[in-house]
Amino acid sequence: MSRQSLGVRIQKMHGEKTLILANKLKLSDKRLEIKRVGDFVYIPLVRQPSEPELKQLDRATEARVSTYVFQEKTRRPTTLAELLDVKLAPHLIASLPRSADIIGTIAVVEISPELEAYKTIVGEAMLSLNKNVRTVLAKTGPVSGTYRLRKLSVIAGENNTVTFHKEYGCRYYVDLSKAYFSPRLSHEHHRVASLVHEGETVIDMFAGVGPFAILIARMVKNVKVYAVDANPHAIEFLKKNIRLNRVENKVIPIMGDAKEVVNERLYGKADRVIMNLPESARDFICASCDGLTQAGGTVHFYGFMKASESLEGMQAGFDDAVKQCGRKVAKILSSRFVRATAPYEWQFVLDVQVA
Repeated sequence: MSRQSLGVRIQKMHGEKTLILANKLKLSDKRLEIKRVGDFVYIPLVRQPSEPELKQLDRATEARVSTYVFQEKTRRPTTLAELLDVKLAPHLIASLPRSADIIGTIAVVEISPELEAYKTIVGEAMLSLNKNVRTVLAKTGPVSGTYRLRKLSVIAGENNTVTFHKEYGCRYYVDLSKAYFSPRLSHEHHRVASLVHEGETVIDMFAGVGPFAILIARMVKNVKVYAVDANPHAIEFLKKNIRLNRVENKVIPIMGDAKEVVNERLYGKADRVIMNLPESARDFICASCDGLTQAGGTVHFYGFMKASESLEGMQAGFDDAVKQCGRKVAKILSSRFVRATAPYEWQFVLDVQVA
């Protein structure tokens, strides 16, 4: 759509200089397109320049301020609702996903039952909104099983579940169909890594493709991290990521059940243990205690809790479990919610000093 508006005409050779000056004076109208006709450039203005401003424009560029016809800028939709407003009924617009997990070139979205018949349209819209995304996957089931995998289906773009993800300066290869990875935990990866001290030994009991272990190794100069996982696919990607991030001398990948690995190889070695397996971390509390040195250390315990439960209750439960393992909680360093995982359900973390 075009409309008349105040603007300044200058020769092309002065166009860039005039635009910089108009922006500096807060004169340029960003809602309208700059026009180029013949040897002249026309810059839309939001108001009539004052006499001093006009002199600056004149002195710099021999500008001519008058009324011209400009094209309005086309505003690019920034949400699924804006993009699909004319394609879907209002009740379907209300059911659109409000967010997506962007993992490298893959977007993972949750499609409600109402949108099942329109999932391809939603997927194509996601590709349009996110220029770096090449594949859109829909969640078709919850995270489940020994390897914490989620069923996913391709609804738009390339038929692919392998991607390359960057986080806090680290790079990770991951196959979302074979290994668990959540970009929503990026802050938590960094938070824990920032707590690790020089000279520590860390056991990451459920390491996955390495987001805790590798970031710790990159952030701490003198550290050793034993990265354990029972999923052979995750371990293969972990090994690739260790090489990719050049932390071979700091991160030791170990495939196996965390209880068995601690008992056979890592008993009493660690100053810090990371337990990011919220579905069943309670079953591994004794193993985490066994992994700590005789003097004790820090445990980062992750779990799920419902609205009817409390962080205080989670702390008490962890304290009782530690006592049953022959050790004691010296101090609760921190307890906090990490993220919402379902309606009225949250993931939480306890940072605990165990003696």
